[in-house]
Amino acid sequence: MTSTTNTIRLFLVDDHPLVRDGLRARLGSMPNLEIVGEAGSAAEALALVGTVQPDLLLMDVGMKDMNGIDLAALLLQRQPAPHIVMLSMYDNPEYVQKALQVGARGYVLKDAPAAEIVAAIEAVSAGGTFLSPAVSKKLFRNQEPRPLLTPRESEILTALGRGESSKQIARDLGLSVRTVEAHRQSIKRRLGIEGQAELIKYAVEHAREFGGR
Repeated sequence: MTSTTNTIRLFLVDDHPLVRDGLRARLGSMPNLEIVGEAGSAAEALALVGTVQPDLLLMDVGMKDMNGIDLAALLLQRQPAPHIVMLSMYDNPEYVQKALQVGARGYVLKDAPAAEIVAAIEAVSAGGTFLSPAVSKKLFRNQEPRPLLTPRESEILTALGRGESSKQIARDLGLSVRTVEAHRQSIKRRLGIEGQAELIKYAVEHAREFGGR
């Protein structure tokens, strides 16, 4: 299949055919998205992903032959590594943390509305991260004294606390401004912050807690 520069090449991994059918039905008409393949097992995904080379995988956590988090860790060791959004019926904070630690960029619940799954795909494809709001709330209730941010998000929060603009941060970290903005949106979601002013205030007050210098 061919794709344009802006087309997101999506690969589905779930061991339930009905789930894959439902995802195709929900996402198939999404603009600028092409479902380029699917797998019903970890073994099948390992065999096909290298050939298809998708931009992003929407992957089940609980599968029979290997759990999705371990599979994500294997796939993310490959080059080029795809982005991965975990799709799960479990909102257990331990699963979410493990998924983020191995390098997954999103975690969405299976019963989430289609708009939420689309938002996750778009955010991760733009270089950001995404957690279902229900997952975020449960994760942060179990995290003291601070929420979990990815290393890149911690860098950006620290830079915001130093008063740097998105353009400055993009230049210093070798990122696009669009990617920095996507990270800023992700940070706000994780912290439960709505406005830019509130984000800057939080960054100034708390950035050092996230590893800033």
